[in-house]
Amino acid sequence: MLADMWPLYRLAVSTPRLELRLPREEELAKLAHLAGLGVHRADERPFLTPWTEGSADDRARSVLQGHWGKLADWSPAAWQLGLGVFRDGDPLGVVTLRSRDFPVVREVMTSAWLGIEHQGKGYGTEARAGLLTLAFDHLGARAARTEVFQDNHASQGVSRKLGYEHDGISVDARGDEALVSDRLRLTRERWQQQHRPAVTVDGIAACLPTFGL
Repeated sequence: MLADMWPLYRLAVSTPRLELRLPREEELAKLAHLAGLGVHRADERPFLTPWTEGSADDRARSVLQGHWGKLADWSPAAWQLGLGVFRDGDPLGVVTLRSRDFPVVREVMTSAWLGIEHQGKGYGTEARAGLLTLAFDHLGARAARTEVFQDNHASQGVSRKLGYEHDGISVDARGDEALVSDRLRLTRERWQQQHRPAVTVDGIAACLPTFGL
């Protein structure tokens, strides 16, 4: 019944090891708990999101609110799709695809986090490849963009491996500090040239109006 009214709950992206899909409530709670345990070391700050501030419960609640907020604010003109990353049913993290005016602009932004215990195993690259397959091969995106701190070597490596190219910089404020990020861009043409894992996408047809297509 829920998927009949909100077909995104039938959308599933499968890679050789992973499944990307909207989490159900209990799965969302597990993802929030995972984020509360940490998504990077305490002596690092690879994201603009203050993942090390507050308690583990604070971070977990932030994941819950963020997920619910994305769904509540969804419109074809501006959407954010936060998919849980699962391996054999176990939650590993979240990958997000977002866009504004997608039917006209045909560009998306990607972002992601993985629980610290699941990093360094290639899951981030594989999950991003699944997300990009959805964007390029099933939604008709012309380009994908991401922004990465210059010292976030892990995320930089994932982007470069998938064919992203430098597209300038952006500057954000964190308190009194100005932080510089690399803007990276992947075109459809360059994506089609990349070696990538086999990916299947199920349930997309019913979701297309949700994306304004």
